[in-house]
Amino acid sequence: MSTAAAAVFAATFVALYVGHSVGDHWVQTSAQSATKGQSGWAGRAADARHVATLTATKLALLLPAAALLGLHLSVLGLVAGMGVDALTHWWADRRSTLARLAKITGKSEFYSLGTAAHPAHPVTADGKPAATLGTGAYALDQSWHHLWLFVAALLIAAV
Repeated sequence: MSTAAAAVFAATFVALYVGHSVGDHWVQTSAQSATKGQSGWAGRAADARHVATLTATKLALLLPAAALLGLHLSVLGLVAGMGVDALTHWWADRRSTLARLAKITGKSEFYSLGTAAHPAHPVTADGKPAATLGTGAYALDQSWHHLWLFVAALLIAAV
């Protein structure tokens, strides 16, 4: 890989990472977040709407950055990278899929961290489950997305 391709990869990854954070936390609606993990077509459709706005957010950051920085991105690379990113994001955000992967890989206890389902969940003074700043499910979800952002940036830079 050339130095120019490495620069395209680095700039692309940063733009996708920021776009992911904004799209996953600011652009996603409460309804999408609450519904996307449900079984059936309602959950699938909510997840598809979330991934569509998320992908649009990523492109809204990537394309101007590429233009301003003079990055040469191919249409095929963009379609491949953004397609892989969108499909893997949709898959993980169905929730049961990521929970199943956590179980298969021996991460079920970590997946439940920060919830009442975890054996060492925090409790309030009166013994009720206490709120936490994050969960294992969220950490595994985000690390899954970051992995695929890396793959997407590689595809965009190399194709």
